[in-house]
Amino acid sequence: MHVMPYREIQGKPITTNDVKGVTIRIAAGPEQGAPNFTMRVFTINPGGYSPIHQHPYEHEVFIHSGAGEVEYEGKVKPVSSGTVAYIPPGAKHQFRNTGSEDLVFICVVPKGI
Repeated sequence: MHVMPYREIQGKPITTNDVKGVTIRIAAGPEQGAPNFTMRVFTINPGGYSPIHQHPYEHEVFIHSGAGEVEYEGKVKPVSSGTVAYIPPGAKHQFRNTGSEDLVFICVVPKGI
């Protein structure tokens, strides 16, 4: 079993040109013995954003705290603490922090991603 506060997990800033103010933490995955999925915790600073991207796998997202928006196939939806989003395989999407505090969300993807 793996139990610990997510803030104690070493975060890695994402530093590509199409990303601003994003940090990722691997909360549970193969290194913790998870055989099927990887749980990632993303933090997006105020004014930050993930890249507009798509991939061949689904992922499920739970907004833990903060406020922002998710762009999905050209449509924009607001998100805040307690919001759930399902992103199907192949869908173009992006998360943006439109609030004044960090936007923190959990993202679950298939193992090995």
